[in-house]
Amino acid sequence: MAFDRNAEADQAYGHKPVLLDECLTGLNIRPDGIYVDGTLGRAGHSLEIARRLSGGGRLICLDRDETAIAAARERLADYRDRVTLVHSNFSRLGEVLGELGIPGADGMLFDLGVSSPQLDDAARGFSYMHDAPLDMRMDRTAGLTARDVVNDWPYEELRRILLEYGEERYAPVIAKHIVRAREHTPIETTGQLVEIIRGAMPAQALREKQHPAKRSFQAIRIAVNDELGELPPMLRAAADHLNPGGRLAVISFHSLEDRIVKKTMQELATGCTCPPNFPVCVCGKKPKMKLVSRKPITAGDDELSYNPRARSAKLRVAEKL
Repeated sequence: MAFDRNAEADQAYGHKPVLLDECLTGLNIRPDGIYVDGTLGRAGHSLEIARRLSGGGRLICLDRDETAIAAARERLADYRDRVTLVHSNFSRLGEVLGELGIPGADGMLFDLGVSSPQLDDAARGFSYMHDAPLDMRMDRTAGLTARDVVNDWPYEELRRILLEYGEERYAPVIAKHIVRAREHTPIETTGQLVEIIRGAMPAQALREKQHPAKRSFQAIRIAVNDELGELPPMLRAAADHLNPGGRLAVISFHSLEDRIVKKTMQELATGCTCPPNFPVCVCGKKPKMKLVSRKPITAGDDELSYNPRARSAKLRVAEKL
């Protein structure tokens, strides 16, 4: 079901929820159901879920960013009778539900990666477009920062994350330039790091449409927040805490995330893994989920016209058996 978007509200909160209609359809929301938004952000998805719940329904919202929790208290104020806000990483999903006395949920949504407000807040250090202290922590109470990674991690580890997490083909030379630069003076700001990356890349790379620091900043951000390492256990915990018929909806924004989501969902939807020549199953493995759609759902032209950040978004949905 389509709905009228409150564009002024989205602008005020610095957020346009991605694939909103598709998420709501995928979750198959029941008014009296229990739902989890494991990546609250600026509550764009949560607001529309809460609107569809009756007084008997419940929505649990998690986010590791205290700023997101504070903003959501205001945005979701009209639905405080059915919404619970929790400052926590989704890696603690099972513990959080246990602490709230919730044995199972009817739907869970995870919108992965950095949020638009985090990117747009220069002080957070996520953006290569603004000069700011090197931070990149989604949870500002966490210890590791981008400054620590850039100044303290050895060359081989820097090269690895730039290559694996950023898919940066110039990873070795960028890592060398970072190590060389920090020998003279610590790298404190995003602006310094951007200039080091520019200086490391060949002239033809600087003429490409994509910003030269985009992949490196992605890699460092993923390392700081352990974004990929937390995904498989979170997805399995979600499957374990869904009620039969409950839906799991996950939005990813780059190929690294999507590959992990796709692989883990396929594993959860796979039964017996015995060799084909075995006469009977001895592994006892049964599927926990079924895939609602085998191909990812992407944004249509209408959404892309007002929300270009949705261009790289992919939604995958699975249902608990």
